[in-house]
Amino acid sequence: MQGIFSALMCAFTEEGDIHEAGLRQIVRYNIDQCQIDGLYVNGSTGENFMLSTDEKKRIFKVVKEEVGSEVKLIAQIGSINIREAIELAQYATTLGYDAISAVTPYYYKFDFDEIKEYYNTITSHTDNKLIVYSIPGLTGVDLSLDQFEELFRNEQIIGVKFTAPDFFLLERLRHRFPDKFIYSGFDEMLLSAAVLNVDGAIGSTYNINGEKAKQILTLAKEGNIEEARLLQKETNNLISGILENGLYPTIKEMLKYKGVDAGFCRPPTKTLTRNGEEQARVLAKRFLQ
Repeated sequence: MQGIFSALMCAFTEEGDIHEAGLRQIVRYNIDQCQIDGLYVNGSTGENFMLSTDEKKRIFKVVKEEVGSEVKLIAQIGSINIREAIELAQYATTLGYDAISAVTPYYYKFDFDEIKEYYNTITSHTDNKLIVYSIPGLTGVDLSLDQFEELFRNEQIIGVKFTAPDFFLLERLRHRFPDKFIYSGFDEMLLSAAVLNVDGAIGSTYNINGEKAKQILTLAKEGNIEEARLLQKETNNLISGILENGLYPTIKEMLKYKGVDAGFCRPPTKTLTRNGEEQARVLAKRFLQ
């Protein structure tokens, strides 16, 4: 459960339906070309929050069929509909996913007792391991060190996907919970997180840049910070270009440049203009070998 996990993209047709053949190609590219250690399925990058329950199940199934046991699989099953979260947790566990993950419940400003009950309820309905998905910038849920400790008292909760810029909290988490898995969620801050001895990272750009991300993580753990810093600089140049052009559509267009039928994003996400498509190809030519 250590290393670089791609937050897996999902291919959609131009009409917004799941493009299964394209999804399988994205999975294969991640494994064969990016050399990732695992896949984080149905997270934000997979456009999860625009999918129905049945669509989420279909994606879990297709990915597991394509992967088998080649790499580790984490199923993001979180939902403010706790019945859906439980149903998806049980389904992914039945398929053989190595762990489940759940975003903190959002929108309604739940208090911590409600958040803790949410996680305990999910784990009580499955025997799988769970990774908390903490992304306060999008959920508004900012967990403290002591609150993480309360969550971690549940032995099924084995770690956290930490997508927050609070590296003081990240260091404190690593210090207090040496036996929990901590995954960095910001691709552009991978080196900084690696220096703090995270177990791995989960991110969108690893769908195309996973090999370099693995090198950064390895170099940092070996103490070769200068070489890792140069790779992070190159990676951040890539990330800057992607963000300026449109995150998910640009990554999909770059995958298409590499021969992967990555399809489209689901509306209301915009499609790229012709100029945007050209900018994506320029980035692919510059940064993808």
